[in-house]
Amino acid sequence: MIAIIDYDAGNIRSVGNALDRLGAEYELTADPARILAADKVILPGVGNAAEAMAHLRERGLCELVKGLRRPVLGICVGMQLMCRDSEEGPVQGLGLFDAHVRRFAEAADAKVPHMGWNALGNLDSKLFRGISGGEYVYFVHSYFAGTGPDTIATCRHGAQLFSAALKYENFYGTQFHPEKSGSVGAAILQNFLAL
Repeated sequence: MIAIIDYDAGNIRSVGNALDRLGAEYELTADPARILAADKVILPGVGNAAEAMAHLRERGLCELVKGLRRPVLGICVGMQLMCRDSEEGPVQGLGLFDAHVRRFAEAADAKVPHMGWNALGNLDSKLFRGISGGEYVYFVHSYFAGTGPDTIATCRHGAQLFSAALKYENFYGTQFHPEKSGSVGAAILQNFLAL
């Protein structure tokens, strides 16, 4: 069973629909016991990082997430919350990924937010099994994690190279939305379920 963490900051419906299409059993929950009992955990997220982190704290889920020893996938803001900190707030993150989240600089060739389809590169994880690089996935974000030791996929927005995905031990994060990324996103989610 997959637990989708319910903390009033998630793209719950689209994540659930994507898991339905894969035939995966899941539960939307903020109950620590149910999250701990799950085989896999998804931390979705949309909106403002500071508000999302406040919701996670209010439910007493920060230490629980950090202590999980099964595969955990953060999506978009969910991934950003798993980083050290973010300029959006500013806010202290969970510190699972060695990354600082900052805002894109507006440029003629790089509108903010970065919205739409963009290509993945430098893939380095079982999360991307069967995906060779260059495939397009769907992004909607104004803030990003730079590249670093936990980067397992990159993307470029204008001149800015950033982490499209991160990994540390059993924790994974995608800045893009696999649940909105067609067959490539479905393959990534299937790879996560197979971990």
